[in-house]
Amino acid sequence: MKTQLKLVASAIVLSCGALCSPPTKAAGQGTPDAQTAAGWVKSEKNPVLGGALGTCFDVTVLREGDGYRMWFSWRPKASVALVESKDGFHWSAPVIVLGPNKESGWEDAINRPVVIKQGGIYHMWFTGQVNAGEDNGHSAIGYATSIDGVTWKRMSDKPALSPAQSWEKVAVMCPDVIWDDEAKLYKMWYSGGEQREPDDIGYATSSDGLVWTKLEGNPIFKADPKIEWEQNKVTACQIIKEGGWYLMFYIGFSNPWHAQIGVARSKDGITNWQQLAANPIIRTDKGQWDGDACYKPYAIFDGKKWMLWYNGRRGSVEQIGVATHDGKDLGF
Repeated sequence: MKTQLKLVASAIVLSCGALCSPPTKAAGQGTPDAQTAAGWVKSEKNPVLGGALGTCFDVTVLREGDGYRMWFSWRPKASVALVESKDGFHWSAPVIVLGPNKESGWEDAINRPVVIKQGGIYHMWFTGQVNAGEDNGHSAIGYATSIDGVTWKRMSDKPALSPAQSWEKVAVMCPDVIWDDEAKLYKMWYSGGEQREPDDIGYATSSDGLVWTKLEGNPIFKADPKIEWEQNKVTACQIIKEGGWYLMFYIGFSNPWHAQIGVARSKDGITNWQQLAANPIIRTDKGQWDGDACYKPYAIFDGKKWMLWYNGRRGSVEQIGVATHDGKDLGF
């Protein structure tokens, strides 16, 4: 009888197979060649924006009504464009909403925006560049407002933020801004350093969105040479204030050409950042559309799941994709 029971038990184990195995995404948290970690899953619909449009990169997204609005960087047009979607996967044809102003001397190309809605007004901080992507170029951050998210008015013909601190070198770019209603301040996290790809993340505050005070102790988030996947640079973050924490989604570079996405958190948004042990959460997928780099995350929690848009690069082409995460708990 004991022998028969052992045989039955063995048969059950063998027949269970993959059905009884841990989910791939959980098992892959520490697997170097996994596409994602910590419960994130890339959409089968990826890429969701790009193709015939050419390189589309660095996005900002708002959830409004029953849909989404995305402002993205459109490299062939050197402009910021707007698309809309009901589900976050299928997007309308793009409309250019903010183009370059070469007469300004600092806006030969416009890209890397963040858009928030505060006081019934849309506010955009954007990156203006000269010789975009070139070693001899420079970048600064501008400010514009809109009543509808389509027609924008620059609030100054000069940058709201320019490189001045030594660590910023020739470029400040990739702004992310939130409104702190308690402090009555706009808070900005931005990237600074090299023109091609910035190096570290800094912090500044403003009462009006135009005049900013940089933290003297910048940068507040730096590359960690002990962590291989982000040992070269950390840039282009998004900040979400959630549950007593400032969550930071950011890019980590192992070298100047290879980037992946991680998440960290801090109680004050400035000091004592804790990186998620399972980082990077969004990883390159060799041979696919995002096989060389995963850039600029932008995440929204819809009440049931996180949706995270990012631009993936293969060769010289960048397109926009989506990853999702069920539930609010990110695994810290």
